[in-house]
Amino acid sequence: MKNIRNFCIIAHIDHGKSTLADRLLEKTNTLSDRELHDQVLDNMELEKERGITIKSHAIQMEYFFEGEKYILNLIDTPGHVDFSYEVSRAISACEGALLVIDATQGIQAQTISNLYLAVDHNLEIIPVLNKMDMPNAMGEEVKDQIIDLLGCKRDDIIEASARTGMGVERILHDIVKKIPPPSGDPDAPLQALIFDSVFNPFRGIIAYYRIVNGSIRKGDHVKFFNTGREYEADEIGVLKLRLVPRDYMGAGDVGYIISGIKDSSEVRVGDTITHVERPCSSAISGFEEVKPMVFAGVYPVDADDYEDLKSSIEKLRLNDASLSFEPESSAALGFGFRCGFLGLLHMEIVQERLDREFDMDVITTVPNVSYKVFTKKGEVIDVHNPSGLPPVTSIERIEEPYIIAQIITKSEFVGPIMKLCIDKRGTIKNQVYLTRDRVELTSEMPLAEIVFDFYDRLKSISRGYASFDYYYTSYRESDLVRLDILLNGEMVDALSTLTHRSHAYEFGRKICQKLKELIPRQQFEIAIQAAIGAKIIARETVKAVRKDVTAKCYGGDITRKRKLLEKQKRGKKRMRQIGNVQVPQQAFLAVLKLD
Repeated sequence: MKNIRNFCIIAHIDHGKSTLADRLLEKTNTLSDRELHDQVLDNMELEKERGITIKSHAIQMEYFFEGEKYILNLIDTPGHVDFSYEVSRAISACEGALLVIDATQGIQAQTISNLYLAVDHNLEIIPVLNKMDMPNAMGEEVKDQIIDLLGCKRDDIIEASARTGMGVERILHDIVKKIPPPSGDPDAPLQALIFDSVFNPFRGIIAYYRIVNGSIRKGDHVKFFNTGREYEADEIGVLKLRLVPRDYMGAGDVGYIISGIKDSSEVRVGDTITHVERPCSSAISGFEEVKPMVFAGVYPVDADDYEDLKSSIEKLRLNDASLSFEPESSAALGFGFRCGFLGLLHMEIVQERLDREFDMDVITTVPNVSYKVFTKKGEVIDVHNPSGLPPVTSIERIEEPYIIAQIITKSEFVGPIMKLCIDKRGTIKNQVYLTRDRVELTSEMPLAEIVFDFYDRLKSISRGYASFDYYYTSYRESDLVRLDILLNGEMVDALSTLTHRSHAYEFGRKICQKLKELIPRQQFEIAIQAAIGAKIIARETVKAVRKDVTAKCYGGDITRKRKLLEKQKRGKKRMRQIGNVQVPQQAFLAVLKLD
């Protein structure tokens, strides 16, 4: 055990985590030259395309130092805030963390929030100043920021370049010297923490775990503590680029277990694996429940695909524990699921993954939050979907969830961020200077206001330098109205939203304008209207495609042309009566991207 080191790499998005992981794998000869390529741990097509890490990736390396062999278990983590749950899970399986900071950009928001996560778990932090080979690197200035933040010595900061390999040897040396070996009792009953899982169509569910106490052998009779299910350990092993089987694994090891589990609900991230004969007394704590920020309906394009969509979402949830879902139905779209996401990027990625990995075409509705409706009969109804709102005449009041939002940013962005919070019906509660140029703003605001574009706007206002966290406080009464979108007088319930009365007119107008651009022209005119109850508050019209029926008339009497035009007009009128409007998928998504 004394020669095992478990560590992860944490950083803001695009500070060079995956590239540094490549250099570490290269230096420890974990991969052959044939296997090496850029961002080798980002194995999802989507990750390579977008240049971001979406999943945590675990891999084991062997490093010889001062005549001894050390086992280094590395977990590469995402940098984007929408995947912070991945980071928290990786951190709970480690004793140390490499904090990677870009020398050209300095400390940024996600660096701070990920660092706080690591400090909460008492991890040993090794600061790495990356991209020092760049001509615009601000080495000394960023070192001052790191010392301000961590309180470390200037010599502790490793100057490195993941691109050229500079400083990698020293990083490996510091990992061995500074990160403590795992503390655990190899003779105690087995306690292993599941921190991730994947679905393999041939072998069932593969769970990744970190052994805290005890040991496990191939063929052992094990059980999952929280679900109480029992299994045989058909195969155990360590994670290299592929799965490498082992017969025995002890305390401190990170590896995988295959027990032929087919049902995704049986494996929960954060559960504890123990032996059936000699179980541990308690499960490992430390995993908090994930907080979805955005709720949206996900429906199959073809109603017959409902069961396929259900199994696809369940399998995806194995790999992405921050996704939550429950069944719901819509008049316009049929049966589907109400899903909870961590943010709009997370929602977009889930939709992409459903399409690519499971070949599922889905429609996503406008995201929203849940409200409490008090009726005049004294009933309280929870409404997750605007279409479930009772008639206006029977509503006494509607309450919406409020949150306390904490935003950490640079002092130069305080003004615009305060204005953004106030525009979103927020009230500024507090403002604290953490260092010379870092401020923590505390604001109270409705959760519904952060669901749409709050996070995107916060990022653009602060040039990416703002971290955002929130927690619920209570439900409060609000003047909310249901905004309906009508196409040719027919309501599209998937586009309905609950919004504050003061925002309804502007929001309705913008949606109508956006739909006018996106709905293709038909043979008949389409009226797009936004309505509150029976009152129409905005309207746009998609003009009909007009065929030139008089093109074949060369000269001749005007009555001949008029006769053709009248015939066309009658045909259009008839079409209008039976016409049905097809709404493209982009229309549902475009509503999210309103400026």
